Order: sequence, then C-alpha cells, then structure tokens
Amino acid sequence: MKNETVIEELNTILRGTYMGIRSIEHYIQNVDNLELKEYFQSMQKEIKDNATKVAERIQNLNGIPADSEGVSGSMHSFMHKMMTPNDETKIMEDAIKGLDNYGVEYSEELVKGDLDPESKQLVEEVINTNRKYVEQLRDILQ
Repeated sequence: MKNETVIEELNTILRGTYMGIRSIEHYIQNVDNLELKEYFQSMQKEIKDNATKVAERIQNLNGIPADSEGVSGSMHSFMHKMMTPNDETKIMEDAIKGLDNYGVEYSEELVKGDLDPESKQLVEEVINTNRKYVEQLRDILQ
C-alpha cells in the first residue's frame, strides 16, 4: 500500500472533520441555552483534537495535511450556516444527522479501503468519537 493513497484517504477524513468543526460552530452561534452551548463547545474541542491527530499522522507519513474543509466543504459550510435552525431540538437533530451520515457512515467506508493498521486505528477512534456524540445527543433529545 502506498503512502500517497493513505495520505489522500486521511486527508479526506480530515476535510470532513473540518466540515464537522465548522457545523458545530454554527450550532454554538445559534444556541441560547448555556448548557447546550457548553456541550457543543466540548464536542468541538474533542473533534478538533481528533483533527490534530489525523494531521500529525499525515505528517508522519511525509504528507501535507489539509488545512480546511476544501472547496466543496466550504460551499457546504456556507449553505449549512444559512440553513442552521434556531430551534434547539432541530439543531440537535441536525447534529445527529451530520455526525451519523458523514462522521460515521462515510468514514466507515473509507476505513474499508486503503489504510495501514495505524491509520485505520486512528480513523476508527475518530468514528467512535462521532458515534459517542450521536448517542449522547439522542439521549438528550429523549
């Protein structure tokens, strides 16, 4: 397996992680409930930590990590900002949808592909973080 392939897969995960960070920023801006705002801030911090780990792994493979969500991610982020609801329940539902669809399902597809064992383990940690937040948000909604 070539490092270039692993680096590109990891950069795809990294760009998606940046999209998630940006989406969480939109939620933080639209939430008035201090407890929920702090929850999203904590979530955002952990996801940023994951992005740092992925970027470091890319560098250790002699690659250059993505530094943003990319062009298509930027367009998605712009649209997301315009469409982010103000209702806290709808914000949590939107967060669940984003974390579940992009943070878990899409990332799981990448893990099936061309990753070395260390990179695969790192991506699985990222996925598990997203799963944890999906479960917590579902619990909060109930």
